[in-house]
Amino acid sequence: MTDLDALVGEWLTLPDLAESLDIEVGKARGLVSDRHVVGIKRGERTTFQVPAIFVLPDVEGRPGVIPTLRGTIMVLSDAQFTEQEILEWLFTPNDELGERPVDSLIGGKRAAVRRVAQTLL
Repeated sequence: MTDLDALVGEWLTLPDLAESLDIEVGKARGLVSDRHVVGIKRGERTTFQVPAIFVLPDVEGRPGVIPTLRGTIMVLSDAQFTEQEILEWLFTPNDELGERPVDSLIGGKRAAVRRVAQTLL
């Protein structure tokens, strides 16, 4: 098991996620249940949290979730990855990509990330 805190860095609780996206907490929960983001229970009080890097400004400067994240989460879920394993995979540097998969997604390399993820099926 890797140290996710060292891999991920900054985390957001559901209320923080909602605030950063300017939405209600219920809608933030919906993002989790619809697999637009993944997270784990962590921290001193074991609250559910998601990586802060999942929220980025969109082309118009408004905050939003990485648009291509959900499809990648679905591919990894199909490979029977747990939320913890999905996060580890997204935040661990990948030799084939030359960077962390999450950074490739942010950089618009969805096809390359999905190709690597599909080899795990």
